[in-house]
Formats: sequence, structure tokens, C-alpha cells
Amino acid sequence: MAAVLQNVYSISGIKPDDQVRILNSHEKIIFKKVDFLLKEGQIASEYYCLESGLIRSFAISSDGKEVTTGFFSPGEIVIEVASLFLRVPTRENIQTLTDCTCWRISFDTFQELFHSIDGFTDWGRTWMSGALFTSKQRSLSMITDSATDRYLALQREQPEIIQQAPLKYIASYLGITDTSLSRIRNELGKR
Repeated sequence: MAAVLQNVYSISGIKPDDQVRILNSHEKIIFKKVDFLLKEGQIASEYYCLESGLIRSFAISSDGKEVTTGFFSPGEIVIEVASLFLRVPTRENIQTLTDCTCWRISFDTFQELFHSIDGFTDWGRTWMSGALFTSKQRSLSMITDSATDRYLALQREQPEIIQQAPLKYIASYLGITDTSLSRIRNELGKR
């Protein structure tokens, strides 16, 4: 079984047989660059554990522009939480930026495991708390940090995004224009 799944689901308090059951409930799937995992208006019916590649989520603004809302790197869960768990149409798109290898689990399978394996609810609560914390920190950073500080934090915390994602997606994610991002990168290059 893939090491990425073992890392994602490294859970104490779950019996070894149940851990194997969780891992074996995933299906390996390969996506090509620019494939969509989810499109606006769809209801998410699965989530993915990303083994390799880079994925982004984005929404369409009121003036019709794509705004990058997130990036997913290897070892992360690729999910649109509200759509999956509330069973509502998504307002986001999730698309690969590179060829990607993922491990997919369906909503129905996840629900069955979640409700039948002792300790899996603790894992879910821990994962959701971490995702909420990350989202809150990003929201606060957009308000309190300069664009340069946001760029430097992204470079420090997720260098693979800086290395692999097109600059227009990075700029959009940071809430700045392509021109501003170029200026920041030039200024940092002179230091």
C-alpha cells in the first residue's frame, strides 16, 4: 500500500486490521495535467490522497476571473469539504497542475468506515481541526501580512508551489496581480 496513505492515516488508537481496511478502501487513480477532479456545480462524491503532483482549487469571481483558493501538495488530502459532507454543489473547481497520482475513496465508503471503526472519528476530528486552523491562518494573513510576507511564507512552507505553479496562479492565491508578484520576486532577488 502507498506510503502516502500510511502517512495520511497514521492514527493511534486504531487496530492494525482496521488500519489495513481503511488503506485498502482507496483506489489508485492517475490524472493528467489540467484534468478536473471536481467542477463548479457538481457535488463531491469522493476525496483523494495526493501521492505525487500538484493540484489547485479555484473559483470564478463575479467579474469572470479565476481566483486560486488553494494548492494541494503530495501527502495532502484533496477535498472540497462543504460539498462532500453537506452534499451541496461546489462553488470551486479542483484541477491538476501537473500529472498526478492520487488515492481515491468514495464518500459512501468513507462514511461506512467512519461510523464502524473505533478511533477513526478521532482522526477525522483531528484532520478537520487542522484544516480549519490552516484556513483561519490564511484568512488572517490576507488581512494582516504584506504581500511580500505572504509570498515568503508560501516559499518557506510550500516551496513546491513556488517551483511548479504558474505565477498567475500564485499571484491570484496571494491576492495580488501578476505585476506585483514580479516586482516582489525582483526585489527579493536583489537582496
